[in-house]
Amino acid sequence: MTFAMGAVGILAGGGPLPAKVAEAAHAQGRPVFILGFDGFAEPDVIGPWPHEMVRLGAAGHMLSLLRQHGCTDLVLIGPIRRPSLRSLRPDTEGARILTRLGRALFAGDDGLLAALVRILAQEGFTVRGAHEFLSHAVAQPGVLGTVQPDALARADIRRGIDVVQALGRMDIGQGCVVQNGLVLAVEAMEGTDRMIARSGECHQPGEGGVLVKLLKPGQEKRADMPTIGPVTVRTAHAAGLRGIAFEAAHTLMTDKDACILEADKAGIFLLAVDPDQFQP
Repeated sequence: MTFAMGAVGILAGGGPLPAKVAEAAHAQGRPVFILGFDGFAEPDVIGPWPHEMVRLGAAGHMLSLLRQHGCTDLVLIGPIRRPSLRSLRPDTEGARILTRLGRALFAGDDGLLAALVRILAQEGFTVRGAHEFLSHAVAQPGVLGTVQPDALARADIRRGIDVVQALGRMDIGQGCVVQNGLVLAVEAMEGTDRMIARSGECHQPGEGGVLVKLLKPGQEKRADMPTIGPVTVRTAHAAGLRGIAFEAAHTLMTDKDACILEADKAGIFLLAVDPDQFQP
């Protein structure tokens, strides 16, 4: 996919994906500039690219830097824990944006991110989804690797889809773990890996559980897409899970080949699903 030529500004949280978006944009001939959020972006990841580290509340400084570097398209990528309002210490522009966010500040993460996307558009930027640059990092429906889910696992996946969609409609989380029809854990603000580890403490006798990871119904797809990586696979295996089901075409894989390799080595399945069409 190609866009009108201008610099791509990457608003970077943690993990490897900010650099992967930068690589993909650079391969399209686009200049790249990364704003790394203090306490979240990893210096070793964004270091090879033109970048500045900024604190979350310094919205005026952020907008100035993005315009200074000729950014027309923005990508929000990488996990960030929502800060308390007291800790933000907004600059003048930040205070103005907080006022414009209004009640979205007290909504769930998706409501807040959707409002932020609208405000960035009003500021003259085009917000792109990371998947628009990283088409190779998403999977179409089907099994990745050699391990297939059996009938019990597929029943757990169906149960997990129903649970995650119910959670998502309340803007709570994107994942859960189900074992033999029993919900062992649901994802909240702690994130997927901690939720998986917590599910291991609730492991029941019998076949291992299944992680289900999906978009929230109606979610703004240009921010906070579900993400899995090799660490997710290793964490799932350590927790005694026997598979991971994730939303096809709308889940970013930080390293698809490494995920498949880890899953095959651990003997667990990776299944990309269309949640609206999935049948056990």
